[in-house]
Amino acid sequence: MSAKVYVVISGKGGVGKTITTAALGAELANQNYKVVLIDFDIGLRNLDLIMGCERRVIYDFINVLKAEATLSQALIQDKRQENLFILPASQTRNKDSLSREGIGEIIAQLKTGFDFIICDAPPGIEKGAIEALYYAEEAIIVTTPDIASVRGAERIIGILNSENKLSLSHQKISKHLVVTRVISDHTQPGKTLTIQAIQEILDLKVIGVIPESPLVQEAAHQGKPVTLHTSSNAKDAYIKCANILLGKVKQIEPEAPNKWNFFKKIIKKQPNYEIG
Repeated sequence: MSAKVYVVISGKGGVGKTITTAALGAELANQNYKVVLIDFDIGLRNLDLIMGCERRVIYDFINVLKAEATLSQALIQDKRQENLFILPASQTRNKDSLSREGIGEIIAQLKTGFDFIICDAPPGIEKGAIEALYYAEEAIIVTTPDIASVRGAERIIGILNSENKLSLSHQKISKHLVVTRVISDHTQPGKTLTIQAIQEILDLKVIGVIPESPLVQEAAHQGKPVTLHTSSNAKDAYIKCANILLGKVKQIEPEAPNKWNFFKKIIKKQPNYEIG
């Protein structure tokens, strides 16, 4: 297969975007694909913590962009999966250090040696997120079921349609939706949305419904992708999500709720807060 470039992105922080990046990357590597995860959250850097390799970072993404290190020097191979690599972000630089031309050169190099390149974008619509999504061929949009998060996802879809390289050349970037922190019992009227409602509001198909689970945070604190952690519903959901991306299982078809137009009206009436 030819290398494919994904961006994992959200309009709002705290939705589990980096956890999703790590989980999907680890599962794809588990299925014998060669995967590299790129952290675009320059200045903050969380992906190395989730992957448990923070003490192994010597060179980073910006070092490579500035020709201060080679790509092979900066890439960190996961100790648990030989097919999985991480290109960490810098904690000492800012997002102005990102160069679109330089990013393109790095991705071109990575395409020669990897099956999947997964870019973990910072939340919102600032420079780091725009640069992370520019070269993506497919996007995984992460949201929780709350109204503010879905509204942020709606804004991100607009950015993908206007700032992505494929979109700018009048081609279509494939978009997928992952809904995290889902509590299966009931929605909370006026606060959370059903999966069916989220699909219709965003006009996207859901490839992952990730249940709320303390094991997700437990895995993150231990520096493990949740798909390499102990058995849980969340782990199973991420594995299914990866298999949907690979075309091995069918798309999720959630049951339609009795009523959800009330929520749709709410989200359309929300003030136009800046998401960042």
